[in-house]
Order: sequence, then structure tokens, then C-alpha cells
Amino acid sequence: MERLPKRERQQRLTKAIEDNPFITDEELMKLFHVSIQTIRLDRLELGIPELRERMKHMAEKTYDQVRSLPLHEVIGEVIDLQLDQSGISMFEIREEHVFSRNKIARGHHVFSQANSLAVAVINDEIALTAAADIKFLRSVKLAEKCIAKAYVRSISKGKAKVEVFTYVSDELVFQGMFTIFHSKTKARSEGGYLDADSD
Repeated sequence: MERLPKRERQQRLTKAIEDNPFITDEELMKLFHVSIQTIRLDRLELGIPELRERMKHMAEKTYDQVRSLPLHEVIGEVIDLQLDQSGISMFEIREEHVFSRNKIARGHHVFSQANSLAVAVINDEIALTAAADIKFLRSVKLAEKCIAKAYVRSISKGKAKVEVFTYVSDELVFQGMFTIFHSKTKARSEGGYLDADSD
């Protein structure tokens, strides 16, 4: 692939980051076939902060929305949250999360990220996991970044179903359907909320 003119490369770089806020400078470097310094200079000129700063900014906008869990109880960084609809979190596998012998993440860390996101997405001060149907699709290794995406599939009186998919890059590594008990008395239909007592 021939190198793009600077202006076009910067336009595409901006779009690539808008499409995937989790993209790293290393991934951008490979995508545009330029050096890491070129990517950093492009970001600087465009006023786009590095990945860690972008995530911190997204997380700050989100944290005040979480009602069901205190901040320190959410496993991973919550990046996006649409209460009672969807959420995204990022969890980097570090030394303390892996087995020392093979550097593979202990399963309960991957599960905890998904489970806490499923609870955090519920717009209620009381939300607890009642059941989970889960599948580990491949081992996650040291230094990999887990991106969990939660989708609220249904909310009825006192119960919600939340599906979570966890990816490393574009590869699905974990999948779970969580049943969450909550204290709300409203049920969600396709058109919004119904008063569950009116059935």
C-alpha cells in the first residue's frame, strides 16, 4: 500500500479513532504503514489525546451515571454507559490477574468484568446477579485488553436479562447471559416503560 498524503492520512486517522476509541498507536501505525512517531505527531497536530487520556475522559463522563455499584466495585474501566440499554468496559490483564506458570488470565477476572458491567448497566440502586449462563471461548493472556459490551435484552418487574460479549481485538473470548434482580417496579417494552402493576 502506498503512503497517503498527510492531509488524507490525518482525516482517515481521525475517523479510525472515532470508529474505535480503543485503537492503539501501534495499531494505527500498522494500519497506515507509517512510524509510531508519525502517528504521535498526527495526533498532536489534530489535538487527539493518547489512548489512556481518551479512555480517562470517556470514563469520567460515564462514572456519575452508575447507580448500582460503587466505582471501586466495577471491574475494568467503564467507557460508555446507556442505563438500561448498553455499556462498554475495558480491562487490561496484568501480572496479578494471571497464573504465574503460563501467563493465562484466571477465569474469574474475565467473568467479574462482564458480571459487574451487567449490574452497572441497570438503572437501579439495588441490582444483584441472580443467575449467569456463561461460555469461555478462549484463554486470555497477560497484557491483552478485554473489551466487554453489555446489552440489556429485557427488563420486567424485579428482573432484567443482560447479555455480555467480551472481545480481545476483534476476537470473541467470553459470552454470558446474566439475570439481574433489581428493585424497580417498571417493566420495559419496545416503546419505553410500562407500569408493571397495570398488567
